[in-house]
Amino acid sequence: MPDKSVQIAIAGGGIGGLAAALALLQAGFDVHVYEQSSALREVGAGIQISPNAARILHRYGLSDELARVGVRPLAWHQRRWDDARTLLRTPLGEDVIGAFGFPHYQCHRADVLAMLSAAVPAERVHLGHRLSGFRDHGSRVDIQFDNGVNVHADMLIGADGIHSAVRRILFGEQQPEFTGCMAYRGLVPAERLKHLDLEVVAQIWMGPGKHVVNYFVASGGLMNFVANIEQDGWTRESWTDRGDPDELRATFADWAPELRALFAEVEETFIWGLFDRAPLPHWSVGRVTLLGDACHPMLPYMAQGAAQALEDGAVLAACLAKTSDVEGALKHYEEVRLPRASKVQLAARGNKTRYHLPDGPEQIERDALMRSSATDWSFKAIEWLYGHDAVADV
Repeated sequence: MPDKSVQIAIAGGGIGGLAAALALLQAGFDVHVYEQSSALREVGAGIQISPNAARILHRYGLSDELARVGVRPLAWHQRRWDDARTLLRTPLGEDVIGAFGFPHYQCHRADVLAMLSAAVPAERVHLGHRLSGFRDHGSRVDIQFDNGVNVHADMLIGADGIHSAVRRILFGEQQPEFTGCMAYRGLVPAERLKHLDLEVVAQIWMGPGKHVVNYFVASGGLMNFVANIEQDGWTRESWTDRGDPDELRATFADWAPELRALFAEVEETFIWGLFDRAPLPHWSVGRVTLLGDACHPMLPYMAQGAAQALEDGAVLAACLAKTSDVEGALKHYEEVRLPRASKVQLAARGNKTRYHLPDGPEQIERDALMRSSATDWSFKAIEWLYGHDAVADV
């Protein structure tokens, strides 16, 4: 039987950390979250909550709130860069519920974070706590924070993101590799786009060396876009460097008129370089483990970063709920989650190549496969991802 008196510390109060806290609290554990920032906030804009993630949030009792803040797209619409021709249109809406049992949502990151924050009792979240070190004594973990606070817990979860201090202490420095891509991202008020009469779909525009994703978020009030561009080098791994909207427009000046019309309404954009890390061989050591971007940072080419972090938290809670052996539970969590998360990581990496094919024989073959619904976003091909119940194999 599990020992519900187990004290669990989570480093990181982002979507992954808060979702894990909620799962563990609902399972009856004593959980506290330690966030380095002075306020809970998410960097970035849009995220996809695919059915495999919606399944988890529904179980947490958040279905009504998710429906309130999210947008349910009618389809994934993949299009050609120059003439806007449809390459593949996969229905979502009610069809995705029929196929996988749960809706697909498009959300603003801040809305999802606020939803999770409201569900976790405020006294369980401690702001202004930057983890500086920890020591696993075998029976407990002593954790130190920069503000001088020391915490004793039965286990520690590193949900502290792509620059995870917990990962660094466990496994040493791991230098990220630049993927050869940078991205413009931003939000456009839907009011500014009324004249374009845009469908409520998630669009992927594919072209030589570039691709663009755009979709509505924030209950339909904002259009999120991410424009990915291949380039030779980049030095910063930041989401918050400001970009020039005119440069964005110039970069896509020869793309389809429909996309140029969207970019004409962009008043603010940010740029960041996309960096990748190889899948880790292990996530756990003793009474310490990792979760989300700390152990499997995802390139945004499968729209699964948040979804996989949600799966992590659900599986971790389920593993701990089955035994009083903390180290054994963490080992089982790693055995269940690492292969799947690594598979998604590598699939996202592969999509970069597929999205950016230059016009020619490979592109023609790709387009023919897409017309036959044999590629990524046909229901049959994506069932392994969208139809997955994260806790079924625990």
